[in-house]
Amino acid sequence: MVSFKTSVFILALHLLEGALSNSLIQLNNNGYEGVVIAIDPVVPEDEALIQQIKFLVLILLDAQQHLTQMITQGQSNQYSGAITGKNLVRKCQGGSCITKTCRPDRVTGQYEEECEFIPDKQQTEEASIMFAQSIDSVVEFCTEQNHNKEAPNMQNQKCNLRSTWEVIRDSEDYKKTTPMNTQPPEPTFSLLQIGQRIVCLVLDKSGSMLTGDRLNRLKQAGQLFLLQTVEQGSWVGMVAFDSAAYVKSELIQIRSSTDRDVLIRSLPTAASGGTSICSGLRSAFTVIKKKYPTDGSEIVLLTDGEDSTISGCFNEVRQSGAIIHTVAPGPSAAAELEKLSEMTGGLQTYASDQVQNNGLIDAFGALSSGNGALSQRSVQLESKGWTLQNSQWMNGTVIVDSTVGNDTLFLITWTKQTPQILLWDPSGRKKDGFWDAQTKMAYLQIPGTAKVGIWHYSLQASSQTLTLTVTSHPSSATLPPVTVTSKMNKDTGKFPSPMILYANIHQGAVLIVRANVTALIESVNGKTINLELLDNGAGADATKNDGVYSRYFTAYDANGRYSLKVWALGGINAARQTVIPQQNGAVYIRGWIENGGVKWNPPRPENNKNDLPGKQVCFSRTSSEGSFVASSVPVAPIADLFPPCQITDLKAEIQGDKLINLTWTAPGDDHDHGRAHKYIIRISTSILDLRDKFDSSLQVNTTDLIPKDANSEEVFVFKPENITFENGIDLFIAVQAVDKFNLKSEISNIARVSLFIPPQAPPETPRPSVPCPDISINTTIPGIHILKIMWKWIGELHLSVGSN
Repeated sequence: MVSFKTSVFILALHLLEGALSNSLIQLNNNGYEGVVIAIDPVVPEDEALIQQIKFLVLILLDAQQHLTQMITQGQSNQYSGAITGKNLVRKCQGGSCITKTCRPDRVTGQYEEECEFIPDKQQTEEASIMFAQSIDSVVEFCTEQNHNKEAPNMQNQKCNLRSTWEVIRDSEDYKKTTPMNTQPPEPTFSLLQIGQRIVCLVLDKSGSMLTGDRLNRLKQAGQLFLLQTVEQGSWVGMVAFDSAAYVKSELIQIRSSTDRDVLIRSLPTAASGGTSICSGLRSAFTVIKKKYPTDGSEIVLLTDGEDSTISGCFNEVRQSGAIIHTVAPGPSAAAELEKLSEMTGGLQTYASDQVQNNGLIDAFGALSSGNGALSQRSVQLESKGWTLQNSQWMNGTVIVDSTVGNDTLFLITWTKQTPQILLWDPSGRKKDGFWDAQTKMAYLQIPGTAKVGIWHYSLQASSQTLTLTVTSHPSSATLPPVTVTSKMNKDTGKFPSPMILYANIHQGAVLIVRANVTALIESVNGKTINLELLDNGAGADATKNDGVYSRYFTAYDANGRYSLKVWALGGINAARQTVIPQQNGAVYIRGWIENGGVKWNPPRPENNKNDLPGKQVCFSRTSSEGSFVASSVPVAPIADLFPPCQITDLKAEIQGDKLINLTWTAPGDDHDHGRAHKYIIRISTSILDLRDKFDSSLQVNTTDLIPKDANSEEVFVFKPENITFENGIDLFIAVQAVDKFNLKSEISNIARVSLFIPPQAPPETPRPSVPCPDISINTTIPGIHILKIMWKWIGELHLSVGSN
């Protein structure tokens, strides 16, 4: 049996987003540690509620242990039954409703559109929880023996027709567990409440920080962090280090701009000496302990130097309970630096010496707390850089939308001489008053709330590099801002395994779709790649229009660190930006059949599109929330080892006389980049044969099918040949993409078409047309009416009818 030893942290709801983005959940000694349960801060503190949550967790773990025991003991019963019920349709009009049995359409063979399956209340089927967890008898997951492999559901589409247990058995967590012969220990709970933010900056001032003007760039980034990013009420200290550590500032609580200025003046101004990272960390622990425990505190560690002794303080770091965010400027930072952020759940970032990429400022700008009040959270609207020549002008715009605008700051940096800086608000009024910070940096803070709309800027310089950064804060404590969070699927990439880039755009719990999202990936060599991230449900993107934009990254050029930066733009292009609420994924049961009657449930709540916070969302955002480390990258020229990505959205339908119309999103030559060389399409009347014996299944002639560029829509129509495709036959289709080096993608999701030929109505016997006769009544005889009917084709007929 698997142990589910769990440490459960009860946190405020607004901590959950940050906790999950740097999750500390770990599989340790056959148990999960670091599971987070959140309570909305509007819920009053109640010890009874805490006990109820603990009880609920115990019930869930008991059920999980029961299910896990089944699989470890190899139980896989073959069920003879299935979920029972009836296909019914309910129609309501004028306050009254009728229920009737569904009728199939004689032309299509399908039930009418309103038809729904209503299950019996009493069931005997025990699987599957993934399908119908609300049915009392269902207590197990499906296995390969009873899994419905032909069901057109997401389980089959995403998991290659495998049952839930098959997926579980293939997971890394399950493979790492071993059966236990004793009762697992009870889970342990820790109740935490959000306190004040405690941050200590640990900054490298060794001699290598003079390279690439890193020390000055550190002061620029540090000023932005202290001016804009760190929240009011936070406690901030500062330590500098080279071969030894120096306390630059004890913890100071930020209550005013004066406190921020004191810390800014403490930033290091000279660089010399070697690098002792552990000295800096130990000094930071001492600074924090003078006022608070280190558990839950944060350390921002910036270092560009190599240090072979860094592992000497790993145990102290673990025992401290502090969260360490690492910033690695330049290509030579200690190789084990990321281990510190990995073991503590901190953010890891990398900034090259390419000043125009604005890496150090972006890294510090990403260090806003997820625990503070929403209104104090810093939001980065823009981050750009240019190298200008011969008094060249750089003109651009920044959108300040209605969800932000408080305490907005425009920050300009340069490498040589002060440039000319011009800024206009949306009404065309010029803004003056940029303050030169004497560190090749100037900034302008907009008092109050910045005007909503498009701000214009113009910068002029010669033979130097400029950067522009714009940050703001939410305009209201109750209106969540549009937020962009970015990450990779893992912290390390081993060639030729691709990385997957993600950007999640949302406004509170509302998702934002159809935005323009671009990622900039910079390697340790300074090479940059721009990738458009897509929300199209193809390639790296799991679900279409869910507000998560994704793309594969395959353009490795060297071993070492790579940084990720994301730009998101909404409302500028012709395509409208739409906000949609997240959908509840639970299966909705329309009603139950009990004692022969139907008990209908209340209608499922519908999202009212008129209640959405805007039909169009105009915004600009940047996000720089991480880096990854690549390994096993060969020396150039690098061979093409990346096949096309798997097609995951193949659809098929009958068209005309036994023609089949296929549609899918085109993969690329390298996953979802470029253009594939050709497609292989195969068909079968057996879904398992097509999956397991694809290469021997019947191939469709695709001579005229020329692949399009990646992420284009493909359409292909064909008529099945050399296979029986008659009335009542199901035909299964799959596609495989091939690149120019004959590297093949995984087989696509399997599409299905069913041929239904409606029965011909029996010929009707023609009936002779009956003419309308002429009728007259003879009333010459009292008491007797004579009906005289003239049938032209029969003759004359006289009928006598008695009458009183």
